[in-house]
Amino acid sequence: MAKKKKEKSFSSFVNNPIDFTLLITILLLLSMGLVMVLSASSPSALSESGNSYAFFSKQLIFAILGIIAMLFISKIDYRFYQKFYKHAWWIALILLALVLIAGKTVNGAKRWIGITETLSFQPSELVKFLMIIFYAGMLVKDRDELPLYWKGLVKHMLYLVPIIGLLL
Repeated sequence: MAKKKKEKSFSSFVNNPIDFTLLITILLLLSMGLVMVLSASSPSALSESGNSYAFFSKQLIFAILGIIAMLFISKIDYRFYQKFYKHAWWIALILLALVLIAGKTVNGAKRWIGITETLSFQPSELVKFLMIIFYAGMLVKDRDELPLYWKGLVKHMLYLVPIIGLLL
């Protein structure tokens, strides 16, 4: 009898059920946030663009894109990111250096990278995610050194020095 060849799937998480408690919590918080955006920005949107739903509709589009991204990313096995933890640190440094070089000044602060005339990107938001990936991978790799002061604490905190320096 021939052995059946095991098919390799994209992720073992693809067939896992959705955590409905978490999903409902996220949708409730997202809905409340959208209502707050609508109630707070309606008068100013009406005076600026003539459409009281201008800011709300833009926020709604990003909320829908965020939900789609969340559903896609939730199907990826979290161990997949561990392969790229060193890359995450370098990408964070490059993004923050890019703000210094080609950053867009808004209200006296240089924190944005302009993608188009109306669409900008704040790299520090992505850097938060990248630092979580980096430290998760780093701490798994160096788990035996964690009880040691110099190798466990100081060494790992030194990786933050360039990141914090570029953020300031």
